[in-house]
Amino acid sequence: MRTEEKAYAKINLSIDIVGKLDDGYHAMRMVMQSVSLCDDVAVTVSPGEGVVVRTNLRYLPGDARNIAARAAAVFYEAAGISGYRTEIDIKKRIPVGAGLGGGSTDGAATLRALSRLFGTGMTARELETLAEKVGSDVPFCVRGGTALAEGRGEVLTPLTPLPECFIVLCKPAFSVSTPELFSRVKWEKIQLRPDTDGIVRALEEGSLTGVARRMYNVFEDVLQRERDDVEAIRGALCDHRALGAVMTGTGSAVFGLFDDEDAAKAACRALRGTYPECFLVRPVRQIDI
Repeated sequence: MRTEEKAYAKINLSIDIVGKLDDGYHAMRMVMQSVSLCDDVAVTVSPGEGVVVRTNLRYLPGDARNIAARAAAVFYEAAGISGYRTEIDIKKRIPVGAGLGGGSTDGAATLRALSRLFGTGMTARELETLAEKVGSDVPFCVRGGTALAEGRGEVLTPLTPLPECFIVLCKPAFSVSTPELFSRVKWEKIQLRPDTDGIVRALEEGSLTGVARRMYNVFEDVLQRERDDVEAIRGALCDHRALGAVMTGTGSAVFGLFDDEDAAKAACRALRGTYPECFLVRPVRQIDI
């Protein structure tokens, strides 16, 4: 049996850290959005045992360290299914270490694929609950779309979809260590925070400008050597008439929202001269499960 899934990247229209949870994780509050940049995930199951992950990037692990393999293990345990060999083939397009959820969305796609192959009838909420065991961003990536994410990222509230627009994503040549960036944050001392409630209202009003003007990421405050590239990309996006630009996740990618396709294309062309990993994408709505 074989099936294929699109694994869509995510961006963060806002990220705030509002406390610490009992398990030691940071309590997050963020607006997340799926975009059309995607990996292709093909899952094949046959009688046998073991999980193998293959990608077009040699440096990515193909064993249990890969989030797609972890997702498969979580699925089989929850579904009570055994006796199958699972091959997961991933064509990576989403940059690694960019804050775009590339690993998380592959894990979510694996859960969707296996549920479909075995006809489990699992609901979206049931898959999201499984996804909590795989990684913090995986629950959102199960359905994607536009959502408010709280807790570790697993408490999801669907939001009014982002208005149609053009999004330029740009990743500098370095990646940022997520644990390192979290270690730099003193959440109780954060002074500048995103207007997340304002973003939710702007979405309800269908105001792209209202969303763009309120975007903020508290992790930008603790950037060190990475700051120059992030600010240079944001400046270039705004110079090309982005309505707003901000770093996504813990970085290092930066994105800008545009209401004009020609302006977005011009920004992409200008940035690619310095930053080859630059993409023009569109918002993606929630996946039906």
